[in-house]
Amino acid sequence: MMTSFTPNASNLRLATELTDDQPRDESLAKIEIALLSIIFLSAGILNCGLLLVLWRRRKQLSRMRVFVFHLCLADLVVAFFQVCPQLMWDITDRFLGPDLVCRLVKYLQVVGMFASTYMIVVMTIDRYQAICNPMVTFQKGRARWNVPVCIAWAISLIGGLPQIFIFSRVQVAPGVFDCWAQFIQPWGLRTYVTWTTLVIFVVPVFTVIVCQVRICRAVQINLYIKTHQEGESAVANPLPSRASSVAGVSKARIKTVKMTVVIVLAYIICWAPFFTVQLWSVWDVNAPTESTTFTILMLLASLNSCANPCIYLLFSGQLPKSLVALLCRSQSKLKDSVPEEATMVSSLYMSFKSLSDSR
Repeated sequence: MMTSFTPNASNLRLATELTDDQPRDESLAKIEIALLSIIFLSAGILNCGLLLVLWRRRKQLSRMRVFVFHLCLADLVVAFFQVCPQLMWDITDRFLGPDLVCRLVKYLQVVGMFASTYMIVVMTIDRYQAICNPMVTFQKGRARWNVPVCIAWAISLIGGLPQIFIFSRVQVAPGVFDCWAQFIQPWGLRTYVTWTTLVIFVVPVFTVIVCQVRICRAVQINLYIKTHQEGESAVANPLPSRASSVAGVSKARIKTVKMTVVIVLAYIICWAPFFTVQLWSVWDVNAPTESTTFTILMLLASLNSCANPCIYLLFSGQLPKSLVALLCRSQSKLKDSVPEEATMVSSLYMSFKSLSDSR
């Protein structure tokens, strides 16, 4: 059995073995090329721009910004090593590189998926620690290496290793070669897709949902206690209490928690159709794998790499602040550009007026 985990019009036939060079649907291929081009350009520009902003402020990076920085790196891996090769593959219809490039591309494609997923997981776990165990987070302090980030990258690099041995450049028809995988029938392909879905989607999503539910409960209990403490302290002691200062810190943390929730929701919305279609295609022989809707749902998964930087900019307010600063600078320049002669004329006018009044 031959297949490719990343979809395109020519290699989405997961349930049947290719015995001849079957022509592809050119209209569907054009739609794929257009969508992948938009996704690649958008993800590359947005993530590179955000990386540049974070790198310039690297001396002021908080723990959350470190996670966002590495999430941008993971999304760039998805853009350049998953979306871009797939785009080239759709244009040429067949994989034209040698066997080594085939294995390397398939490896990096899954590394990007792992990294983008598990960076969100460790980000959520970090927010859980900050809200539910703040003293543990405070005692850790600043370390030279961010251990959760290193763990996420290690899982990604190790989790993609099977791709090197599964995929290779094979002959799919007489004289026609492509980058495919060969599985043991009849359970090999189903095991591969099911296992990949579990470790890249199901387990991470379950983990972040559990963390987010506990975070919400902790925040709700925390706010309830602080509300009563502030009410009692306001009657007993008019001076500012410790609870009010902690409440200010909690608001900043709650903002990062909200951003994490939106990032998780965007991940689920983008990747759920992809893995659903993958499972459907291998467990149902009659699945419409060559339909336009089927293919587009799988391609839209890469939109998650475009959504993450937009979400961070929205919650950080950097883009609106930059626009306001630009407008303020332009207004100040207009005020500074008023000629000094106008001031001199007004002073002369006042002096003449005072002379006339004295006469």
